[in-house]
This record gives sequence, structure tokens and C-alpha cells, in this order.
Amino acid sequence: MPFTHPLARAAKAWAGPHRNQRTLVIITTLVLDPKSKRFKKALVEQLAVAADEYLVANPKEASGFIMINRMRDWAGHGS
Repeated sequence: MPFTHPLARAAKAWAGPHRNQRTLVIITTLVLDPKSKRFKKALVEQLAVAADEYLVANPKEASGFIMINRMRDWAGHGS
């Protein structure tokens, strides 16, 4: 069963470069920078707890997770 959550827009498990570890990549619209005024710690923690619970229930799916913002939010940032 794939990871789903109201705060996640998409999620997929990806294999690492050596194929022995998989990481659950969670796309979200939440602001993930704690320095931002729009950062909502409780919501980020809620999504992280849900991801942890999913990984415990599905240990073969992935060994860890990472949360990232959707690519549309990346416009105008960086170099």
C-alpha cells in the first residue's frame, strides 16, 4: 500500500545508488524551513509521525523518509 496523507501531495520510495536502501520521498506544500514565518511545526511533525508509522508498518518499502516541497515552489530560488 502506498503512503498517503492529507498533507502529502505525492510520495514514492526510491532506491539509493547502491540499491540496498530505499528512501520514501514525500512531496508536500508545507513550508519546511523553520526560519520561515509560514512554517507550521505541528503540521510538519504530524506528517513526519505519519511517515514514521508507515515505515514501521511497511519495513520492506523503505528505511527512511525525506520531505520536500513541490517543484513549482522552487521557481526563483537558488542559483
